[in-house]
This record gives sequence, C-alpha cells and structure tokens, in this order.
Amino acid sequence: GMIGGGGGGGGGGGEDEWGASLLEEFKSNNARRFELSDIVGHVVSFSMDQHGSRFIQQRLETAAESETALIFAEVQPRALTLMTDVFGNYVIQKFFEHGSAQQRQALASQLSGHVLALSLQMYGCRVIQKALEVVAESQQLELVRELDGHVMRCVRDQNGNHVIQKCIERVRPEALDFIVSAVYGNVVQLSSHPYGCRVIQRVLEHCTPVQKGGGMMAEILGHVCQLAQDQYGNYVVQHVLEHGQWDEKMEIVAKLAGQIVEMSQHKFASNVVERCLQHGGQQGRQMIVNEMLGQTEEADSLQAMMKDQYANYVVQKVLEVCTEEEQVKLLTRMRNHLATLKKFTYGKHIAARVEKLVQQTAEPPGQQPFPAGAGGDEEG
Repeated sequence: GMIGGGGGGGGGGGEDEWGASLLEEFKSNNARRFELSDIVGHVVSFSMDQHGSRFIQQRLETAAESETALIFAEVQPRALTLMTDVFGNYVIQKFFEHGSAQQRQALASQLSGHVLALSLQMYGCRVIQKALEVVAESQQLELVRELDGHVMRCVRDQNGNHVIQKCIERVRPEALDFIVSAVYGNVVQLSSHPYGCRVIQRVLEHCTPVQKGGGMMAEILGHVCQLAQDQYGNYVVQHVLEHGQWDEKMEIVAKLAGQIVEMSQHKFASNVVERCLQHGGQQGRQMIVNEMLGQTEEADSLQAMMKDQYANYVVQKVLEVCTEEEQVKLLTRMRNHLATLKKFTYGKHIAARVEKLVQQTAEPPGQQPFPAGAGGDEEG
C-alpha cells in the first residue's frame, strides 16, 4: 500500500497501479528480458519485492555507472524505508558494496541520527554492519558515536549485538573505549549471556592490552569456575585458554586445580577441561592426569570419568595428548575396568578406545608396558 505513496505528489495513485502491473509482468514467467533501465520509475516497488530485489541486486553487480545512477536516484530518497524492509535492505547493502564512493557517502549520511534504531531492527542491523565494513573511517566513527551510551542495550539485543561485534572487528580500538568501559563491571554477567559472550570474545580478540587489562581479565579469571559451568560462559573461558597470554592460561589451570574430576562430569565445564589439555601446556596436562589417577590405587575417579557421558570425552582427549609414560599409567589402570565399562553406554566408547591403544602399545616386542595379569582377558 505505501509504495510511492506520499512521495510523488500529483498522480501518485496511477503510478502505484502501473508499478504493480510492471512488477507482475516482470514476475510472469514468459516476461521479456528486463534491463535495469526498464524499471526506472518503479525501483522502490521492485526493491521491496522478493524477485524484484534479487533482480536489482544481480544487475547492480555488473551495471554501468549510468544505469547505477538511475537506480540510485530513486533509492536514495526512500533509503531509510528500504533499509528496514525484508527485501529492500539487500538493495541498500548492494549499493554499499558496488556503489561509487559518493553513493556510499550519501547513504551513510542518511544513517545519521538513525544508527541506534537501525541497529536494533532486524534488517537495519545488516545495513549498519555493511556500512561499518565499507565506509571511510571518518564516517565510520560518526556512525559508531551514535551508539555511545546505548552499548548494553545493543549487546543484549538479538540484532544490536551483531552491530557491536562488527564495531569491535572493524573500528580501530582507540575509538572503542565507550564499548570497553560499558562492559567493565559487567564482564561476568555478559559472559553468561547468549549475545554478551560473543561480544566479550570479540573484545578479547581485537581490543588493546590496556583496554583488556583494566580489570576485564581480572573479572574473568576471578570467576573461572562459575563461568566454566555456564552454558555461555564456558566459551569465554575456552577463548582465553586458546588465545590468552600464557600467565592467563596458567591462572585458569590453577583455578581448576582440585576440581578436574568434578568439572569433567559437567556438560559445559568438560569442554573447558579439554581446552586445558590442548592449551594448558605440560603443567595443565600433568595436573589433570594426576587428578584423574587420584591419590590411591582404587581409582574410583577414573572409573567414574570413563562411565560419564561428558567426562569420557575428557579421558579420550587425555589419551590423545599425554606422554607415553602417562599413557601407560592410565591404560594400566583402565584395563582393570574394561569389563565393567562395557556395561555402560558411554563406557563402551572408551573401552573400545583403550583396547585399541593397548594393542598398539603392546606391539613392540620385548617391551611389556603392562604387568602380566593386570586385568587379564575378562571375556573370552
């Protein structure tokens, strides 16, 4: 109903019907081959139609400047409407990609005063992200400034969080102090949030050591065990283990000390323990192996881990990354449990894995890693 309405003055109504019929002709299968110049006067209605929009997008990729200019002349006055439209937003994005520098600049200046509203809107947020990728830095910074004071609202929003992530990825960190300071004091809370945890990870990747150092890491490291057990927070802890400084990784390992067996049986924290095995160095690995073996020969903790739906993956990962000496210790202990393990759904995986490893380890002649009869052949 609103196509061309209010804009054209004079015979607005007639333009509407004619526009609709042109669109219908375009969509009918036996239509003549359309060029961009054929839709002049109907660009907005085409942009807001699934097939019309796709046609414009494809043609813009290869169009001559003169054709692009004709289309742009109609798009520009209605740009804000198109940005929040399910199909129109793609036409605007295409102009940001393939338009001239002037066209980009003209569209970007139309965003002025609307950045927050668009960032919170399902289709508008895509246009803002595209603009942040392609416009000149001075314009980029103007766009970003409009989000100052609204960071937490955007971070918690299903659309806005993507815009904040894109800011962090594309804007120089010195211009992002307003994001970093908004996050401070809320790091643990945001790390435990479905969108917040992504934003925290982008900050860890792109911001300066000074920005991250001002208490942000301290907040994460001070709550390692809580975050490791959180369905979103565990990703933040994993991220630090993968990309953090060595002393940060070691601090995480230290925080998990004494809790490895318990954490390994936790749906989310078990992923963190696996990351410790991969990125926690010899120190992290030894601590985990020692806690799995336990103080006594009874090794209840190892058996519990092998049977557990999450911890059995940790045990498998340990066998992959540990030294030969550690492997022999673990396998010797595990052989005693093979018969029991085969009765458990999750134990079966690890039992098969252990038997395979035992065979591989036992292959070199004259080398008997297992004391004779330690476990024997339980089943014939």
